[in-house]
Amino acid sequence: MRISWRLGTGHVESVDDYVGVLVPLEQAHHYSQSAKSGKKAKSQAQDDDPLNDIEETKDGDYEMQGMLQKNAGEYTIEGLRREMREGRQGQWTTYEIKSKLINKAIGDIGMGSYNWQLFTLCGFGWLADNLWLQGVSLTLPSLSAEFGVDEKTVRYTTSALFVGLSAGSFFWGIGSDFLGRRIAFNTTLLITSVFGIMAAYAQSWGSVCFYFGALGFGVGGSLPVDGALFLEFLPDASSALLTLLSVWWPIGQLASSLVAWYFIAHWPVEQGWRYFVVTIGIITFAMFVIRFFIFHLFESPKFLLNKGRQHEAVAVVHGIAFHNHTRTWLTSELLDQVACGDDEAGSSRAVSQVRSHATSSVIGSKLKGFSGDRLRPLFKTKTLGITTSLIWFCWATIGMGYPLFNAFLPQYFARTHADADGDSFQSETGTISAATYRNYAITSVMGVPGSLLAAYLVDHPSPFLGRRGTLASSTFISAIFLFLFVIYGTTPSSQLFFSCIEAFSQNIMYGVLYAFTPEIFPAPVRGAGTGVASFLNRLTGLMAPVLAATVPGDGATTPIYMSAALILSAFVGMCMIPIETRGAQRL
Repeated sequence: MRISWRLGTGHVESVDDYVGVLVPLEQAHHYSQSAKSGKKAKSQAQDDDPLNDIEETKDGDYEMQGMLQKNAGEYTIEGLRREMREGRQGQWTTYEIKSKLINKAIGDIGMGSYNWQLFTLCGFGWLADNLWLQGVSLTLPSLSAEFGVDEKTVRYTTSALFVGLSAGSFFWGIGSDFLGRRIAFNTTLLITSVFGIMAAYAQSWGSVCFYFGALGFGVGGSLPVDGALFLEFLPDASSALLTLLSVWWPIGQLASSLVAWYFIAHWPVEQGWRYFVVTIGIITFAMFVIRFFIFHLFESPKFLLNKGRQHEAVAVVHGIAFHNHTRTWLTSELLDQVACGDDEAGSSRAVSQVRSHATSSVIGSKLKGFSGDRLRPLFKTKTLGITTSLIWFCWATIGMGYPLFNAFLPQYFARTHADADGDSFQSETGTISAATYRNYAITSVMGVPGSLLAAYLVDHPSPFLGRRGTLASSTFISAIFLFLFVIYGTTPSSQLFFSCIEAFSQNIMYGVLYAFTPEIFPAPVRGAGTGVASFLNRLTGLMAPVLAATVPGDGATTPIYMSAALILSAFVGMCMIPIETRGAQRL
């Protein structure tokens, strides 16, 4: 029972588990975001000026009282009905109205300990993705040396990884929409760590490729699932944190490069890469243990609401309030009353209960989630259809362009260092040049400030920034510096400089892309939309090593030119996206 509860299949959330967090609707304005912001501002003002006289304090109390009275009218049945129906000439579905009301309740709860813990644990998924994506790349020179595979052919190792990544992103992304976010959250890192550790004991290049593909199936679900999951627990006022979540991605690359620098560069070839893979496998397993045994993850309230499990969705909101040491005003009855007329509330609850029973008991209906019916809502309107097509195009082109450069960067560094030293690609001591992994670690460091800057720029009021502007400009810079890397990157120092700029701009690009994508799609098909995007990204990434291994010549410049052209085409697609999600409701 404990295992099934952790996976999310045996425990049903109930408001009875969180006694004391519910307040009457007439008191809800005391717990609104504006009330909390006003209290915080008043407290800070008093802290800054300890000599405030009594009259000033009274003025502050009167001002606070007036603000609370103004907000009180907002927290009535009629007030909430009007607010939830604003926009679209009031043409909102029952699900959308209830979803907006849940958003408001989560917004009033605000960021607290539960949200920050979830930020860290979802970040583990992002960290693991790049830990292994870069980890496989870092083993290529060693695999080439140990198993006698030439420099171009060994690139098919990355293809094996991308086969698993493609399957994992498709399965876990779409599957999370009808199986739930929690199962994927608790399973992907376990699969990754087990097969990752097994890869270190492989005795042939073929078996190494098999294990890398198997771990890819696990880690491939991390980004589409973790991003969508975190978004659905995030208050609207803290939406920039979804972009900040991407900071874990360059941290994964940095961790991988540092471990590789220690093991691969200082141990014999046949031992160094194995110690390296075992180490990052243990790191991944440790992250799984923290997720599975220490942290209690609530199922997404949007997922529960869409499945007709409304009472559980409300219980999750109560659970968030409980863990954040605050109160909430949301009830299941309130959802029904706001979403429809008083005379319709009873029938709505009955339909909800029937639907909950149907979706939880019929396994066959879940399998229909893989049909075209799951994707059709992504093209419900012309604007959404165009946006879906363009965002998928951007994911596909970047998916091929990014690994054509980054997956083989250790090889590019190793070749240039060997040429500069007048030495062979493989040193006489049986180890790879330490300078190769040192430079790769320096490049990885530059990705971290890129993600931090992205989190600031996505909510910037400038019309040239926001989601689309930041995404397009960082993508354009990435393409330009790829061209410069080929033309002027003829020495180790120049390569290091251009690759650092590239890491900085590409982490802005990926950070915004991963945040922008789930915001575009409605919650009922958010996993499907992001899952297909990630699947296309991995599928075209699978083709990148094939191209890099078959292009004429030494394969040192043509793949990078192709990478630059593909990322430049993604920039054109981004400029045509008709939706900007900055400040918009996430349904």
